[in-house]
Amino acid sequence: MARPGPGLLLPANVLGYPPQNLARVVVWEWMNEHGRWRPYSAAVCHHIENILKGDARGTVVLGQVDGQLSPYIIDLQSMHQFRQDTGTMRPVQRNFYEPSSAPGKGVVWEWENDNGSWTLYDMEICVTIQNAYEKQHPWLDLTSLGFCYLIDFNSMSQTNKQSQRKRRLRRRMDLAYPLIMGSIPKSQSWPVGASSGQPCSCQQCILVNSTRAASNAILASQRRKLHGGPAGNTGATGTLTTVRQSNTFAGTSLWSPTSSVTNNVSIGGGQTKGEQVQMPLSPTNFPVMSSLGHNTLGVNGQNNLNRPGTQRISVATPRGAIPPGVPALPVKNLTGSGPVHPAIAGLPVCLTRAPKPILHPPHISKSDMKPVPGVNGTRRKTKKKHLRKGKTPEDVVRRYTDKIKVAPDEDCTICMERLATASGYEGVLQHKGIKPELVGKLGKCGHMYHLLCLVAMYNNGNKDGSLQCPTCKTIYGEKTGTQPPGKMEYHVIPHCLPGYPDSKTIRIVYDIPAGVQTNEHPNPGKKFSARGFPRQCYLPDNEKGRKVLKLLITAWDRRLIFTIGTSSTTGESDTVVWNEIHHKTEFGSNLTGHGYPDPNYLDNVLTELSAQGVGEDNLKD
Repeated sequence: MARPGPGLLLPANVLGYPPQNLARVVVWEWMNEHGRWRPYSAAVCHHIENILKGDARGTVVLGQVDGQLSPYIIDLQSMHQFRQDTGTMRPVQRNFYEPSSAPGKGVVWEWENDNGSWTLYDMEICVTIQNAYEKQHPWLDLTSLGFCYLIDFNSMSQTNKQSQRKRRLRRRMDLAYPLIMGSIPKSQSWPVGASSGQPCSCQQCILVNSTRAASNAILASQRRKLHGGPAGNTGATGTLTTVRQSNTFAGTSLWSPTSSVTNNVSIGGGQTKGEQVQMPLSPTNFPVMSSLGHNTLGVNGQNNLNRPGTQRISVATPRGAIPPGVPALPVKNLTGSGPVHPAIAGLPVCLTRAPKPILHPPHISKSDMKPVPGVNGTRRKTKKKHLRKGKTPEDVVRRYTDKIKVAPDEDCTICMERLATASGYEGVLQHKGIKPELVGKLGKCGHMYHLLCLVAMYNNGNKDGSLQCPTCKTIYGEKTGTQPPGKMEYHVIPHCLPGYPDSKTIRIVYDIPAGVQTNEHPNPGKKFSARGFPRQCYLPDNEKGRKVLKLLITAWDRRLIFTIGTSSTTGESDTVVWNEIHHKTEFGSNLTGHGYPDPNYLDNVLTELSAQGVGEDNLKD
């Protein structure tokens, strides 16, 4: 195909940043196991920014805005993402882009993975692709960014220059990322560890972690003694000292001031002219600073956890001290000399604790577990796939389609060729009785495709005798999935869910072990992982809850609850993941978004089950 103009071969330093006093778009990102920064969605970034404005040292529960991220929270103090069920920690960062870039316009570029779903490019690549697209370049070479891919905008495809494998890509519009004003750095991240996801063992991170053990005791004691406490020095007036950060983060103050009288403390610098002061700390003595004037105290060493801006110490007038019984933490200042309280050293001291979700009910004896009324048995098992013999791909396609004599002037959305021309699978796939130019219309929805393309799609699926329209997802026949072997248990427990005080609870326990992928999975012969099993899920023991359970059992028998793919939350590939049927995994709260109360959940999950071909017509009396 002739190219209308020159393509784009990127220079080595393609991404630049204009002056730092203009508006910027904020993109929050997490580091995957390969050391690459992966962007959160625009909705998640808006949520994080809203939490940040209220409490810059707080905790962000990602499940409140995206149900698929329910196991994850972000600790803004340490800038790490924490997975609650496995304990995995990953660094996060706050990155900035121009308002005219892809995230500022809400433009998303994605590539099609092996599962047929779409994966977002890294944000810097999204920005680069969008720039080339806007300049109407016919192609884009990503080699200089470390990726051996060629983007072809004419065919909307990505080609691996080594293997020549081609994948589809797409451009879609989404919510624009949050916009902020003010002087800001290029990116913002606290000290992070290696790409393994484990916490860093550097001196600063050890100091950060050491403050957390005593943080809650400090908070409680400071509240009790806010207006008084044991004098640390009879010759001096005690002070209650808190730390806040200057207005260089998102254009707003990170830590709210507690007094109009401040002493400026430059952390990291050698940038101030004031004298250096050693600040010893004992359980009953807190360093006393003059409240007259604006004395500048310099503390040499590294900048405070790479945070932008300087630190200020606000001095409140009431007497205060580190409470008795709370030992001085054995923390050295950043130069390695005498002991310094973490707050004075510029280290964040967590004075609040985020509420923890109630994931499981109290301990229940086996005698208290009862069968679910109206449901036979308490357990289901799945083994290997049950093959349905006697149905060739041609038979299946012919069963659900009607031949079209005159093809309309539109694309086949499977091969992306015109329906009036031969299928893109001509020469690649041959089946007796199905010619490349034949076009068929699906009976229920009416969408049209090359018959050979439908055969190729069927061969690439589960080969279970069913078809699913790739455009509208209408199911023809009985759809089954690729769920690996495991077991499903269900019973009633004598506890009620929030929002259902008059009902007991149905508990479902899924257990799938790790294993080896078969021919129906993305990478046959390769091992797959199974994280977080057994997984416990909950329904109210009422009429609608029991209806949902029966349909979930049907979906389990059809192997539709789980599949093997890439986790959208951790980025881990070849692992067992949920298969678009949401479950409630939080028993006594709804902090993660996967708990109760949720008055719409039962109706929503019935809709999701119906989309998988499991509707109320499958219920047996």
